[in-house]
Amino acid sequence: MVGPGGGVPLENANPLIYRRSGERPVTAREEDDELPDSIDDREIFDILPLNAAHLIRSINDPEHPLTLEELNVVEQVRVKVNDAESTVAVEFTPTIPHCSMATLIGLSIKVKLIRSLPERFKMDVHITPGTHASEHAVNKQLADKERVAAALENSHLLEVVNQCLSARS
Repeated sequence: MVGPGGGVPLENANPLIYRRSGERPVTAREEDDELPDSIDDREIFDILPLNAAHLIRSINDPEHPLTLEELNVVEQVRVKVNDAESTVAVEFTPTIPHCSMATLIGLSIKVKLIRSLPERFKMDVHITPGTHASEHAVNKQLADKERVAAALENSHLLEVVNQCLSARS
């Protein structure tokens, strides 16, 4: 099986596909603009507003026509938020231990958070421990603000990240 770019074979041609979790109901408290709205784990997983183009769970996999949630790369239980301390941690699990797309997936998650959260938040996006052969190297790249900024200055890489973040038609 050939990947989306055309001549490169897929690393994981037959990934397991998981059922998407249901949409979170929006409460009256969340809709009330007069009340402070704290950010929690589920909100990061969903990234409100509730629109398919604005969900971490709906970030597209760079190799497959599936979302990261459908591949079980992201799960709500692996999202930790401390609104009071303005921190967000997201663990993601590549589908195979030698996934060459792990850095791109992590970068896509990080960019989605940067674009969606207030600037006060510090973000930690990293691979679930023990799930990838190069997890330390990938995590180091994702934690380095200068490397992330440099990656986003690369127009080709930014285009690929934007494709991962765009709604599938």
